[in-house]
Amino acid sequence: MKIATFNVNGITSRLPRLLEWLAEASPDIACLQELKTSDETFPIQALRDAGYGAIWHGQKGFNGVAILAKGSEPQETCRGLPGDPDDTHSRYLEARIGDLLIASIYLPNGNPQPGPKFDYKLKWFERLIEHAATLCHGGVPVVLAGDYNVVPTDGTDDIYSAKSWKNDALLQPQTRDAWFRLLGQGWTDAIAKMHAGAPMYTFWDFFRNRWERNAGLRIDHLLLNAPALPMLQEAGVDKAVRGRDKPSDHAPAWVVLG
Repeated sequence: MKIATFNVNGITSRLPRLLEWLAEASPDIACLQELKTSDETFPIQALRDAGYGAIWHGQKGFNGVAILAKGSEPQETCRGLPGDPDDTHSRYLEARIGDLLIASIYLPNGNPQPGPKFDYKLKWFERLIEHAATLCHGGVPVVLAGDYNVVPTDGTDDIYSAKSWKNDALLQPQTRDAWFRLLGQGWTDAIAKMHAGAPMYTFWDFFRNRWERNAGLRIDHLLLNAPALPMLQEAGVDKAVRGRDKPSDHAPAWVVLG
């Protein structure tokens, strides 16, 4: 089973690229982030025509997450991250597909920092850690997939150069502390495990020719709990998708479980 995560950066404007990638890569499950569209304008018919059932949690102009399943309908288990009933951002969606529990996550960016956006990022991260703890040891395979807006380390596995990003919310000690506390529950970063020592970037900013220079960051992650880990066979990034016409600034990351 191939499971992917893809920040599409606007599903309406990127729909041709999304459908193209679905046809080529044929993931069994695809978690999408940054839909930037309302529930009512989500392009469900185009995705059904492509062979995918879907659930989605939209928000006009911002955020938004979805889970697609090839040839089936995901069974929603959680809409919105628990812990703050006043949080209106559409950033978390969870579903059961067969024997697998999967979540699509769009963690706040947090810039500029310091400030209220960074405070929100850290509070949201704490809520994710609390909820993930209820999923990690439930005895069923779980994949937490999405755009975490975290660069785990300063190493070239994760970022082309940390020098110009030192003040960015994605690299702050508090952000990384939350990330490693999440992993410490018993989650495995699948890309890092399968490609230690190799740059596996998933995001290239539109500015300063960063795509052309391969000046990338690894911020899209797939975390596996202990029951899912023995199933891990492959992991990768569909980097070429970022180089196409009118692309997202992210490339899809994926794992194969067997």
